[in-house]
Amino acid sequence: MNRQTRSLRIAGPAGVIEAEADDPAEPPKGIAVLCHPHPQHGGTMANKVVQTLARAFVQLGYCALRFNFRGVGESQGRWGEGVGEVDDALAVVEQQREAGLPVALGGFSFGGYVAASAAAALRGRVAIERLLLVAPATSRFNMPAVPADTIVIHGETDDVVPLASTLAWARAQTLPVIVLPGVGHFFHGQLTLLKSQVMQAWHR
Repeated sequence: MNRQTRSLRIAGPAGVIEAEADDPAEPPKGIAVLCHPHPQHGGTMANKVVQTLARAFVQLGYCALRFNFRGVGESQGRWGEGVGEVDDALAVVEQQREAGLPVALGGFSFGGYVAASAAAALRGRVAIERLLLVAPATSRFNMPAVPADTIVIHGETDDVVPLASTLAWARAQTLPVIVLPGVGHFFHGQLTLLKSQVMQAWHR
């Protein structure tokens, strides 16, 4: 993401996981693990929405860690039908917990499904500080219920994951959704708005 980005290699269930971390200027108050979009549709940790989330978390005082799912970039393994990718996220979270800092989870699109599923798998044994889901893939995967303080942001004109699908998923949980008017799935031209909304919501 910038010259201060650190390259990492993390042991995962399918082999080495390629990751990058960006640190805040001060000692971090936590670590934000961020999950990228669908790997079979070009999703990587270099995705601009994921990088925008990383920038937001760095400004919030977190170490922002992005990683490639199995079979993407230099991460070993092959596409795991969604199940394997959740396992990758769990491995990254477990490794980051060794730093002794709070761990937050976030994701965009398919990455939102992975982040929510990883948090659900950890519930009751590992405390996740908070979840951030941006345009989560509610119409394409079986999204689990999430904690009440989860931040959900969705574009009004999303043509990949319809807003109606995310609202229906959220309605069953009485979960608020931040809707960005006139914004599509990839937040083209609206990344600055997305970043500001993430930061404002996190402070709330």
